[in-house]
Amino acid sequence: MCIEVKICGLSTPETMTAAIEAGVDYVGTVFFPPSPRAVTPSRAGELLAPVGDRATKVGLFVDAVDALIEEVLKAAPLDLLQLHGSESVERVAAIKSRFGVPVMKVIKIRGPDDVSRVENFLEVSDRILFDAAPPADLENPLPGGNAVSFDWTYLKGKAWPKPWMLAGGLTADNLARAVDLSGASALDVSSGVEDRPGIKNPDKIRAFIAAAKVI
Repeated sequence: MCIEVKICGLSTPETMTAAIEAGVDYVGTVFFPPSPRAVTPSRAGELLAPVGDRATKVGLFVDAVDALIEEVLKAAPLDLLQLHGSESVERVAAIKSRFGVPVMKVIKIRGPDDVSRVENFLEVSDRILFDAAPPADLENPLPGGNAVSFDWTYLKGKAWPKPWMLAGGLTADNLARAVDLSGASALDVSSGVEDRPGIKNPDKIRAFIAAAKVI
């Protein structure tokens, strides 16, 4: 089984290089100012320029207006737009149509019934990402990257016509179990390779990718 890996929230040349050299499949930059992982469009352009075609370049947006997406795309060579907010089906379709860049809609999971929401987005999304919904009692939660997971068995045995990723509380230590329980073939990690929110550790990045590639 070949497990693909996305490292989200990269914000320094050192961590970007570590991810690329370790064989990452997707590199993600965040364009949501409240996040400690956020970068400016120009900074993202600098970080992503050396990546070339060695990994798919992903930009994370949260209920973003067209002006921000346009500004980012002018500065950074993104291959995929990750829509991590409360975007409607119509909004996802409009973003894909206007900018001509593939989109990945995030479905936030708290209980088993949330999984069915994916059906609404299959026609308008190129990819799907299942992430844990922020806990209701968490102070100042972010849309993602909260170091929490959901019950991975909610996804076991499911099949959709679009490729999908699993996110939420993943680490090098638990990713094998996550794959076994969910059936995921692609993993997205952010907080699980950090020393603290927004500060990624190159050694943890390398360890995560290495663990995923031996499953």
